[in-house]
Amino acid sequence: MNPLMRTNNHLPLLVEDFASAFRFGRDMNDLFNTNGAGVASVPAVNVVEHQDGFRIEVAAPGLKKEDFKLNLNHNNLTISGSQETHKEEHDKNNERYTRREFSYSSFQRTFTLPTSVDADNIQASYTDGVLKIGIPKREEAKVKPPRQIEIGG
Repeated sequence: MNPLMRTNNHLPLLVEDFASAFRFGRDMNDLFNTNGAGVASVPAVNVVEHQDGFRIEVAAPGLKKEDFKLNLNHNNLTISGSQETHKEEHDKNNERYTRREFSYSSFQRTFTLPTSVDADNIQASYTDGVLKIGIPKREEAKVKPPRQIEIGG
């Protein structure tokens, strides 16, 4: 049996994802960042291209803007976030016990930016649970509208 035709494993999906991971907007972490049940442990990301650049939207409700870090190293944009939660309960209903729970969560996504972007003017904002990163294109990379060229004599 051809291994790509098997339906009881994730190989066809993995091959498809691996082939598409080299486009902008895909991240090699998509292939490997899962919890034990195969569910993604990183926030969902949308990448939108428009005439003047790109916009990355990271769905991360419950975080604060201070929980995020954006780093640019050469043409690799890394988005990371972490959150620490503490919960503590004491003496309920005249029973003597203490319960403390700590949880930590973090993620990291790295995107390779196309050479057509103006990396010096990347901007980010966080509103209503969505981190939005604006990545403008360089002026020479923007699509110019059609124009008529005059013929000289």
